[in-house]
Amino acid sequence: MTGSRRTSADLDPRRRKILFRAWHRGIREMDLLMGQFADAEIGTLTESELDDFEALIEVPDRDLFSWITETEEAPSNYDTALFRRLKVFHTHSGPIHL
Repeated sequence: MTGSRRTSADLDPRRRKILFRAWHRGIREMDLLMGQFADAEIGTLTESELDDFEALIEVPDRDLFSWITETEEAPSNYDTALFRRLKVFHTHSGPIHL
């Protein structure tokens, strides 16, 4: 089970692949962070934003998690408008729920 609540039937092949990969990161916490954002935003991302999201998918879980939680600063090449949207998307004070 992926956790995704979004159908990929209406997505082009690139977006389907990105959605799948966002929900299959390796650790559940990152599946939730990346997957929930992808569920909400994948249909409206521009080609440039898809490039940025694909780059984030390639980042090891530990590094990406530390950037999102701001325990470490994200390198400038990853600190894109899309990355900042991802961080804002998950601004909350409680646990992450599906």
